[in-house]
Amino acid sequence: TNGGGLGVLAADALEQEGGRLAVLSDPSIAKLNAAMPAAWSHANPVDIIGDAPGARYEAAIDAIAGDPGWDALLVMNCPTGVADNAEAAAAVVNSRIRQPERPWLACWMGEATAEAPRRLLSKSRLPNYETPHEAIRAFAQLVEHARNQASLLQAPIANVARPPEKREAVHEIFEFVLDDGRNTLTELEAKEVLAIYGIPVVTTRMAATPREAGILAEQIGGPVALKILSRQITHKSDVGGVRLALEGADAVAAAAEEMHAAILKIAPEAQLDGFTVQRMINRPLAEELILGAVDDPTFGPCLLFGHGGVATEVIADRVMGLPPLNDNLARDMISRTRVAKLLAGYRNRAPANLAAVAAALVALSDLIIDHPEIVELDINPLLADAEGVLALDARIIVQPTIVNAASRLSVRPYPSELSRRQRVGDKDMQIRPLRPEDAIALADMMRATSADDMRLRFHGAIGGILDDLAVRLSQIDYDREMAFAAILPDGSIAGVSRLVFDPEFSAGELAIMVRSDAQSEGLGLVLLSSILDYARTRGASCAWGDVARDNTRILGLAREFGATYTTVLDAPAFTRVEFSLT
Repeated sequence: TNGGGLGVLAADALEQEGGRLAVLSDPSIAKLNAAMPAAWSHANPVDIIGDAPGARYEAAIDAIAGDPGWDALLVMNCPTGVADNAEAAAAVVNSRIRQPERPWLACWMGEATAEAPRRLLSKSRLPNYETPHEAIRAFAQLVEHARNQASLLQAPIANVARPPEKREAVHEIFEFVLDDGRNTLTELEAKEVLAIYGIPVVTTRMAATPREAGILAEQIGGPVALKILSRQITHKSDVGGVRLALEGADAVAAAAEEMHAAILKIAPEAQLDGFTVQRMINRPLAEELILGAVDDPTFGPCLLFGHGGVATEVIADRVMGLPPLNDNLARDMISRTRVAKLLAGYRNRAPANLAAVAAALVALSDLIIDHPEIVELDINPLLADAEGVLALDARIIVQPTIVNAASRLSVRPYPSELSRRQRVGDKDMQIRPLRPEDAIALADMMRATSADDMRLRFHGAIGGILDDLAVRLSQIDYDREMAFAAILPDGSIAGVSRLVFDPEFSAGELAIMVRSDAQSEGLGLVLLSSILDYARTRGASCAWGDVARDNTRILGLAREFGATYTTVLDAPAFTRVEFSLT
């Protein structure tokens, strides 16, 4: 920048967006010292002084171009009476040609004087903005895009860690609640559900009367927490239904009597089922978190994570996510909250066990996927510290449902149930849906395939984009498309069949590729049969693909399946093969 004020504005905006200023290396500082006036800023933002001509912009950029410590470069200019801002823009364009590897952004301030420089920057395909804040927001969008692309590489496999008997145990609890004419679980029932899915909960015992509560407190020993148990009251602290650090039978019984009397006045319509008594948890350095779930009419089940406790609505530090989750996706949710900085540790507080927090989120995701009866769920607070996590309270609301669990999800989980073992020729193979982590193996398969076979599959050369193509092809929307891979015992991929549905799921476009050294063994037949059978299960009436006329192997395979042939009018070098699935 040629203006210190612009640098400060950009730095402040960057901090607000969650980014940070790059720290220039000593060699870069030395180069800048040699090329800049003595009064330059000697740090990032690099203020090259208001009289900077174009040559100084080039010298400054060249000095930091080789520094590995930055991810993107923002070049700014404010109009002055002693320098030509169009000359500065031309210098930046020249520098950009020499250093194209990382993202560049520009901000040319002003009105009439900035019009020509902005045209030059735009013509050179260098994104430019009117204010530093707009430029920084653009950089933040690039970061968010990269994060989203990385998230696409995650294909969580639902239900792999939850044995069927555990899912059935939770289902029985929900059935009991609904048969009892209720839709809200008691605290004990909710904690039992969480415990079945591996979320640690504090041991809680139920008392029907104040006297029983006192006896339980005596048996537990030490300070206890006393809470009301009512089907009609979910936020117990709002009506004085929580008392902490009580010690001794008399104190607990007296508190229960007072609590009962207060509830009769505040909420006379509420039915009091009794009280819960639990040992006071002494974890003073733990952070209070909230985990939750809600069934949205548009997006289906949605997950919540954030800062918990009684002030959770006031603090409003929370983030939403979509199931299914795995560890990476759960950690990404956690990182997008302010409480994540507290969980990282500070002063005398050790970092919280982030693996345990992420595991609780994944368990919640599995619980929501497995049980479409759940309408709403809160775990608040969930204590988190170096020891792990512990749920102190929970609320679950359910309703009768016949909705298929997978169909509710905005993100369809990896369909592990479609995987099978099959003998093909003299090899044992696993035929399974393709996963994002198969990208490397998919690229290796394409490298091991002859150039002519690659041309027949992709209808042309793909050159140097093979790795990027493999990443894109391995990212499957399991709702709208499917790809089956044939996996050899060494983990390599021998072939892939693929189908993409139309918006109505009435038809799908298919493609098939078998590695050159795995052909003539019947693998193409297996892969084509697998993808057509899957299309039938989704209700499609036909599947089609455009095949090069010299691809006699695939045309012959299609003929074995009774496909019909038509000429592609706008591409006479191709034949359209169509399979009836009815």
